[in-house]
Amino acid sequence: MIDQYLPNEINSGPWISSWSLFELRKLPADTEFVLPICSIATPYKRLTELGHRLLPPLFHEALTNDLRERIVAQILKCFPKYGKDESNARRVRVVDVPPESPGPITEPRVLAFSVDTAVEEHGPHLPLGTDTIQSYSVLRELACTVDGFEVGRPLEYGQLTWGLPFGFSIDLTTELLTEYVAGYVKALTAWKKPEAVYVVDVHGSITHRQAIVDGLRQSGILNWAFRWLHEPLAEFASKRGDQHAGGVETILVERFAAELLDTNWWPSREHDIAAGCMTLEKAIELTPDLAAFESYAQKHGCNGIIGDIANYHALDADVMFTRMLQVAAGDVEALLDGKPAGGQQAGQDLW
Repeated sequence: MIDQYLPNEINSGPWISSWSLFELRKLPADTEFVLPICSIATPYKRLTELGHRLLPPLFHEALTNDLRERIVAQILKCFPKYGKDESNARRVRVVDVPPESPGPITEPRVLAFSVDTAVEEHGPHLPLGTDTIQSYSVLRELACTVDGFEVGRPLEYGQLTWGLPFGFSIDLTTELLTEYVAGYVKALTAWKKPEAVYVVDVHGSITHRQAIVDGLRQSGILNWAFRWLHEPLAEFASKRGDQHAGGVETILVERFAAELLDTNWWPSREHDIAAGCMTLEKAIELTPDLAAFESYAQKHGCNGIIGDIANYHALDADVMFTRMLQVAAGDVEALLDGKPAGGQQAGQDLW
């Protein structure tokens, strides 16, 4: 079922997560977006009948009425333009898909999913769902090698800051994310009845990661682990000032599927991409003041990338993917041995 949802080609299909920031900006000003609220077992194919521009779904079973109202209000605050709640509400149609029974209990040894920011700009050449693409490249590999390992549906919203001034990005806030993760895990484990739950992400924000861990703790499940999959890549990413949508993420997405990179930009316009990159130091400086961030980005023609696109040429995608996979495989082995304690932290480093 997950293969019906994950992007295989950029700027194609109904899911917004498959599209890039720059292509979404080209859409007419009155383009309607659809936010489905459905069951955790509703087929993705059924959701594609709702419209041509779909936001990732929210799940009934993970929401109280109050949480639903707060999450929807936050989405409308952010998407498609941050801080334009009223105009966003006229462009985003919330659709309640009738709940349906979850289906048979599967009782996997490990049930795994990601909590990534799948509605987050990643510059002109990568899709919004870049983080989810990377996480599921690891999870699907584990499913091929670990008996009883089941890949579940992702939770596609999280905490972010840098993407908001550029538009087409959604910040769920840490409070909302913690509640939503807790509700999702409760509902999913009640249905699937796994022996253990494994949650991953690649998003760099430590507050995002801590909110996930807090949600897992509040869910009441005992045997679980969380992993920031970029943790073993620090020497290639943050230590080179290549944090968001630069060389590291470009080459990892390309490894998953070359068709996920916009050939109108990459590699032919690498120089233009590089000219629009913001340095990590400048992004950190501007983060406390989103208005100043937006003003700087507009004045300097920034394209949403925080990092160094030229870093791509000094990287080996297979080496980085192997590191991510080895760390994840170790987490799963510890889970199956009933020793998940080392994997119940958000990651100790800020970046």
